[in-house]
Amino acid sequence: MTVTEHTTRRGEHTMSYLAAGPETGPPVVFVHGWPELSISWRHQLPVLGALGFRAVAPDMRGYGKSSVYDRHDAYAIEHLVADLLALLDHIGHERAVWVGHDWGCGPVWSVASHHPERCHGVANLCVPYRTLELGLETLIATVDRNVYPESDFPAGQWDYQCFYEENFSRACEVFDANPRNAIQALFRKWGPEGRGTPAITANVRRDGGWFGGVDEAPELPRDDDVVSEADVSIYTAALERNGFFGPCSYYMNHKANAAYAAGAVNGGRLDMPVLFLTGAYDYVCECVDSALPHAMREYCSKLTERTVRSGHFMVQEKPVDVNNALVRWLACEVPSVWPEPPLA
Repeated sequence: MTVTEHTTRRGEHTMSYLAAGPETGPPVVFVHGWPELSISWRHQLPVLGALGFRAVAPDMRGYGKSSVYDRHDAYAIEHLVADLLALLDHIGHERAVWVGHDWGCGPVWSVASHHPERCHGVANLCVPYRTLELGLETLIATVDRNVYPESDFPAGQWDYQCFYEENFSRACEVFDANPRNAIQALFRKWGPEGRGTPAITANVRRDGGWFGGVDEAPELPRDDDVVSEADVSIYTAALERNGFFGPCSYYMNHKANAAYAAGAVNGGRLDMPVLFLTGAYDYVCECVDSALPHAMREYCSKLTERTVRSGHFMVQEKPVDVNNALVRWLACEVPSVWPEPPLA
């Protein structure tokens, strides 16, 4: 199945996106997180396209070939939602199935909560509903204090997000010093040995920055189970061209995002089909033992949950498991959007 590259423009904003499958097929829009690209969905686009869906994955603003802005507030979720709805208009459909990962979950949850009429269903990976899009204080309230005693870890595993707010220039400086090393250090699988121990993100402020407070990311062997050399080269080229200001600015809008979330329709309840995939070994977005997913279960009336034995970057580490869960959910819980089979 061929994956093609496209561009759409809305006013001064440019959005680049990848697509596979027939243009008339039911759209499934994949939204990447930090610090990724549309190619993060390289294992999903051809599979969904071959089934007859129109599988689409944009470079979000600040990334790839999409527009880059030099203001933090340009990366608030309200603007990301507008970008995604404009993309859906551009491909000529009224509704879509939306799929997000990491920071892609915030705008996907927000499309569902503010514009349910544009959704057949939503599926998100790692970041549950009623968390990230409600702001940093909401995240901190879910911290498992058995793992993160408040006296030692006041912000728990979300300490790194506080660091962005307090030392944004330093955070970007370290990543920008060596994007290739940063990608190879971040895009790694995690295992069961980390359960019940503090995540590496819990000490960023204490250490004076990422990676123990060094001036650039350390050189670590590439984890071939997550990214190939070709993948690393694509990510690196995009981040060297655009820098980390845009991607890291997503962390600088917690108050604006919380204010936007307060305007959700139906009191924030989601009544469309919802799929959530937990990473069993994702110790930042920890959904096995902590309270992080509790609000999602209260606010989603048609929720399906599945657990993938992976770390945080599950779409790249465990693509077959992710595709299995997504396709099963589409067939069983959103059958009205399943593409019609071709005539013999």
